[in-house]
Amino acid sequence: MSTEAKPFLKWAGGKGQLLSQLVTHLPQQINGEPFTYIEPFVGGGAMFFYMLQHFGNIRKAVINDVNEDLILTYRTIHDDVEALIGVLSQMEHEYLAIDSQEERSVWFYEIRKQYNQHVGDSIARAAQLIFLNKTCFNGLYRVNGKGLFNVPFGRYANPTICNASLLRSGSLLLQRANIEICQGDYLQTIAHLEGLTFVYLDPPYRPLDATSSFTAYAKGNFNDDDQRQLAAFCHQLSDAGCFWMESNADCSAKNPEDHFFEELYKDYRIERVNAARFINANAGKRGKLTELLIKNYE
Repeated sequence: MSTEAKPFLKWAGGKGQLLSQLVTHLPQQINGEPFTYIEPFVGGGAMFFYMLQHFGNIRKAVINDVNEDLILTYRTIHDDVEALIGVLSQMEHEYLAIDSQEERSVWFYEIRKQYNQHVGDSIARAAQLIFLNKTCFNGLYRVNGKGLFNVPFGRYANPTICNASLLRSGSLLLQRANIEICQGDYLQTIAHLEGLTFVYLDPPYRPLDATSSFTAYAKGNFNDDDQRQLAAFCHQLSDAGCFWMESNADCSAKNPEDHFFEELYKDYRIERVNAARFINANAGKRGKLTELLIKNYE
């Protein structure tokens, strides 16, 4: 590939800046022997793209997400990337030709309206999602209680809306044999366990405090009961004999009395990695923090 395949969207909780740490915690057993790789919460896909490009022994890969439009975009990049590039190129040309931010704002809100009203075919909707991601405030993806995208306009001078080489590289990678792109509840991915299997879980994080919750990337929230259900799912994975690693918030670093995850995953290995929060409406709340890395192996 002329361009390394990387995430085509900016996504809350994206693992691009954590990859160098995460890969040092991968199970040794996947080095060399053919294995199945599964991501039940693929999001922006930083880990997925890394794994496919660095482990030629992946015999099957499965990605899943509950967000319908995100998965639609993955499938569009897989199935018809040139048509998507054509639509995005035209959108970029028309948008950048607008001189004033006020007029660009009108254009942005019209695209947001079309997106929320489900106007257009799969290619148009994938283009709308990418356009909004590249031109909205701080690159956020957020929906309200009705499932409507509600991030406001971002005042960028010269945003790259159509990165054709990146999209083509992603398409080539997605077209590898034995890659399944699934949409729905993460629980369904357990049906894809096959032989030696490694599962990387990057769920919506448990909020560090009442104002830090950023789990609304799809309609509905991921509460403590959902976190407990996820832990039960991880127990199932262990019982099935596969290896898994989960990223989540380090709540006890914020509140030393909050041992939610330490208790929930007391039977597993818990590590901490240094992270940085880049997506936050409040610039004062961006910065360094630690995250948990929970594993069922040494």
